[in-house]
Amino acid sequence: MSDIYSVEVTDEAGTASMAQKLAPFLEKGDVLFLEGTLGAGKTAFARSLIRSLCGQDIDVPSPTFNLLLTYPAPVAEIYHYDFYRLEDPEEVWELDLEDALDDGISLMEWVSRLEDLAPEGALLVTIDIPDETGEARQITISGDATWASRLAPLKALAHG
Repeated sequence: MSDIYSVEVTDEAGTASMAQKLAPFLEKGDVLFLEGTLGAGKTAFARSLIRSLCGQDIDVPSPTFNLLLTYPAPVAEIYHYDFYRLEDPEEVWELDLEDALDDGISLMEWVSRLEDLAPEGALLVTIDIPDETGEARQITISGDATWASRLAPLKALAHG
């Protein structure tokens, strides 16, 4: 896995904008891992991405307590997972994971909780807080060669 694109954003609007620019590149069967510390902006990124994929300004709460929330979208059903409260990786099979991987677009927060059950070939979106002010965010998108090829136009779009 290698870095495909990285950008620094200074507010939640910048995070939302980056998610909106990524959305058109996603299709049925895609898996995105969202990584970053608590409060880095993973759910804000997911919220904007889901709204973009759905084509409307819908309510997108954090799935922390539910573990999974789903949203119908024109391209595919969206499965938004938050595995923070997952107690055993095997519990993931109770959360429609097989359907999500086959027929949906899966956004997964705290995927490290899945250990070796984490799906392969995912696009990794890492959101870091690079300085002590806590205002800026570094969003890095990483993936394999297939993702790099698919997302080649993203750099020009992200600066547009």
